[in-house]
Amino acid sequence: MYTESRKLHLIDEVMKIDNDAVLAKLESIVEKLKSAGSKTSFKEFAGIWTKEEAEEIELIIKESCETINPQGWIN
Repeated sequence: MYTESRKLHLIDEVMKIDNDAVLAKLESIVEKLKSAGSKTSFKEFAGIWTKEEAEEIELIIKESCETINPQGWIN
């Protein structure tokens, strides 16, 4: 997937989130990434979500990744 397409897909997924706590976590992650530059490691994100938040994110990913949007395949 091209970089711009990936960005648009990410924006689309974020627009579907209606949980303020999840949005706050995402904002926090983005700020960490911006301030850390290219030295960011996935280890920095370990343990930032509760079990319930992780399950919610997992469900959101499963639902969105298993959904086919025919309009998204227009050339």
